[in-house]
Amino acid sequence: MKIALDPTPFHHSHSLLEFPRLAADLGYEYLQLTPHADFIPFFNHPKADDELVGQLKRACKDADVGIASVLPVLRWSGPDEDAREAAVRYWKRAIQITVDLGVQTMNTEFSGRPEKAEESERAFYRSMEELLPIIEREGLDVLIDPHPDDFVEDGLAALRVIRGVNSPNIGMVYVASHTFHMGNRPLEIMRAAGDKLRLVHVSDTMDHHASHGLRYITNPPGNAVRVHQHLKIGDGDVNWDEFFGGLKGIGFLDKDNTVMVSSVFAEDDNADEVSRYQLETMHQYIRKVGE
Repeated sequence: MKIALDPTPFHHSHSLLEFPRLAADLGYEYLQLTPHADFIPFFNHPKADDELVGQLKRACKDADVGIASVLPVLRWSGPDEDAREAAVRYWKRAIQITVDLGVQTMNTEFSGRPEKAEESERAFYRSMEELLPIIEREGLDVLIDPHPDDFVEDGLAALRVIRGVNSPNIGMVYVASHTFHMGNRPLEIMRAAGDKLRLVHVSDTMDHHASHGLRYITNPPGNAVRVHQHLKIGDGDVNWDEFFGGLKGIGFLDKDNTVMVSSVFAEDDNADEVSRYQLETMHQYIRKVGE
């Protein structure tokens, strides 16, 4: 298993090419590359040309840091057909960038719209018809997170959509801070996913269902909002013994093709300290469940 840093908290203070050295200085051997204005921004065409991709690859080599995964977020399940077609074009370039970086794993979100779930699912499979041959030809793992506000949010329902693609190259992401939107059934989801679960994000969150659903109040009542946080381990309600124990139980921690990512976004002013804390705490839990 690779343990990677999501450098999102450092986007305001470091350039893209500084991320590899930053990760090394914080004790990480791997990076996850998330949406960035100079790389693959949210929802739009990738902005990295071949020269920048080569520079990033050299920066990783110089820092002795690998790229564990590339994470684009594009509207490939959008019910608007023009947006979906554009997202497929953007995906093709994102795949080429990933291949040129020598990276085997991409992870992403289902996207789409929950109020148009049926139309979005149709759009997702339509995009897959075009992208899957390329993904399989390049030997990539494309792993998908049922993100809050996607057309599918429940963990088991997401797994069914993934199985429907019918490809060993398509798998699942479990984001710990999405636990309470995915149904709060981590062990059931992990066991059902099995080998399809190949990447996890480690960050804590509050249970928004707590206090009879009144922990977070929006007005007017009934707003279609999704509330969650990306806190450091221990600052929320995620059961970490259950989380790490579940991963151990399905063999996730012992495989060569799995990735564990620290993805804390709530403490940018203390990001260095939090990133080191995350790494040490992840190792502590891994040791604990391995005893």
